[in-house]
Amino acid sequence: MATRRPIELTPEQLALSEARKAKKLKLSENPPAPEPATNLILSRPWISLNSDPEPGRIKVHTWNMLAQCLVRRELFPTSDCLKAGQRLPMLHAEILAQDSDILCLQEVDNLEKLLPPLQSKYTTHYTAGPGKKHGCMILFKKDDFEKQSERLVQYDQEEIRDEGSDASRRGLSFKTRNIASIVALKNLSKSGPEGVIVGTTHAFWHPKYTYERCRQVGIFKREVGKFATEHHLEHWPCRERLEASRVVHVSIDPTVPPTTSGPVGDDEDQAVDPDRVITNARRATPSDGLLTDDELVALFALGKPFKSAYDEGLAHLRTSASDIRTFGDRVSCEPDMKGSNEPEYTSFTFFWKTVLFVVHCSLFSTEQRSRDYIFVSQPTVITGLLAPHRAEHLGRGLPLKGICGSDHVSLSAELSFSNKGQASLD
Repeated sequence: MATRRPIELTPEQLALSEARKAKKLKLSENPPAPEPATNLILSRPWISLNSDPEPGRIKVHTWNMLAQCLVRRELFPTSDCLKAGQRLPMLHAEILAQDSDILCLQEVDNLEKLLPPLQSKYTTHYTAGPGKKHGCMILFKKDDFEKQSERLVQYDQEEIRDEGSDASRRGLSFKTRNIASIVALKNLSKSGPEGVIVGTTHAFWHPKYTYERCRQVGIFKREVGKFATEHHLEHWPCRERLEASRVVHVSIDPTVPPTTSGPVGDDEDQAVDPDRVITNARRATPSDGLLTDDELVALFALGKPFKSAYDEGLAHLRTSASDIRTFGDRVSCEPDMKGSNEPEYTSFTFFWKTVLFVVHCSLFSTEQRSRDYIFVSQPTVITGLLAPHRAEHLGRGLPLKGICGSDHVSLSAELSFSNKGQASLD
């Protein structure tokens, strides 16, 4: 019986075979982003605020994902999806649902499992405070943007005065290891602004530490302006994302240093993580150099003003017929008060529902407000918003299967920049 000769491939066939192998290898290293599984989460309608076909719109998204390392059954007794395997598909579905151009995520951990389905579409920039097991991440479409520069702000190290002792220059009330992340993204498309400056932060969580949250957010606003100036990008529009973190349910006696109940684990880093437990707390003394009220106001006056995408967008929507409830409806504040048109809830759990004092950057105030914001530079036009969840859809508290995989509600806004982004931030 004659022996078969091996088939000899032509150079063209060999080249095609190699190309297929290379494509298969690339797909194995960077699998394509899965289609959003909308049945895993409760879908929300998109609100169009401007139907004109303006080119160069950018859709931004922000979300506190609830770090898995911070999940405790005693904090979320009514939740039915606290295990990592249950939450991960829901987290991916939420991130991909809006096909956003830029995303800011907080309380991000488990990167080795979170990132693979996202990396075919997005470039990621992850930062965390020293010793922290979770951090902040900025994602941007790799075909549309390119990172030009970056800045990490460590609040514990930032100074708020030029003179005095080390403590006085920092005006720090508590070492939190919280950070802010700022990036300059060059726009690779032919429409829209030349680029955008994106910043996100996760301010200190504890309800008794209003001062430290104010200090951190004031520094964040200041540093975004400094970043733009230092890199000669003052003409680029800015987008800030503020997240005042979550409130751990504890009983607090003003005379006793606050602490959490229940185990925090054997890991040494966890035992001293201020996201879990407050230790070595004491009352402030004059030598700590805390900012006075006037100094805090002056800190927030630095840099150019910003406006809230949801506060402005929902206020515009409510001039016509709208059944979307806002924060102002829940607490009965004046409709023209800054922050009154923020979503009714952006965090909704069994124990707490946005019961944290936060600074609303456009004026300096410490009223009780929604805790998640999208701030943008002026004169940015808000052309669309993702509708907030209705309270009646959130059951007895998030996270919940089929609703949301985090205790926070994500926010998304579509933005249009006048004069191709030559926006003065006045």
